[in-house]
Amino acid sequence: MPSLFASYLRVYEPLTAFDRDRQSYWRRYVSEGRAVAPVEGPGRQRTAVIEALGAGWTRLPDLPEEAYVLETDDTLLICPWNLRIRVAEAALSARDGVPSVLADAFVPPVLAGQAKAVVDDWRSGARVLEHGVPRVHEQIATWGVPLRWFVLFDPAERDLVTAPDRRSLRYRTEISKARRRSSRALSVLRKSVGEAPITEAVEEAARWLEEFHPRSVVELDYGGLVELLSAETLAADDSPELVAAGLAGLSRGEAEEASAAYDKLVARWRAVQLLERCN
Repeated sequence: MPSLFASYLRVYEPLTAFDRDRQSYWRRYVSEGRAVAPVEGPGRQRTAVIEALGAGWTRLPDLPEEAYVLETDDTLLICPWNLRIRVAEAALSARDGVPSVLADAFVPPVLAGQAKAVVDDWRSGARVLEHGVPRVHEQIATWGVPLRWFVLFDPAERDLVTAPDRRSLRYRTEISKARRRSSRALSVLRKSVGEAPITEAVEEAARWLEEFHPRSVVELDYGGLVELLSAETLAADDSPELVAAGLAGLSRGEAEEASAAYDKLVARWRAVQLLERCN
């Protein structure tokens, strides 16, 4: 489940992306004032899962349907939490690379079987056809921001708040723009570095975006990471610019320029990741 020090990549879809029942549900959800603010969401998600699981992992819990909401002048945009799917994926991930005795103790086989059935059903498209929603609307990264996420945004789309009682940093863009940017980045990477890990990572992000409605909004939220960074550091953060500079250098065949931008970006976020080891 979400860490306090995590970043988030979210997709908000218009109501027309959902079936009739879901549209009615989300309208009631918003009109009743139940929508959760992103700053409160991670804690609420963690609490909901812990309370649903009870004393141990004996079953895959039934979890409340919650969402983040964006309201614009002409439309309502919804980012469902999809907690049941995410818990199922977490249960399966917890067993990876762990001796069977420990895996069975932490995630019992019965629970693992339930989790696999839920994930397989969702990935097969059955849930998409049944409910009209993609698999996961929110991706989470702890102790940093994946470099591939910056590909999707322009520096001008930044929204920075550094008030004494509230700090936040996020980027929002139309999904059509995010798709074009990921497509251009993929073209540059394939020509310059081939099927390298960074190319595969950007391709994975591009495929994920294809699951959503064409009028969706994509958001990168620094989340709890803002508590690790000073207001000055947040104001000076130019990660999307560095990614753009690196890609531009690769497209012109200027490897040194691209490498300099990449090294600066990696060093910046490695410093944040190392804070996880601090006591």
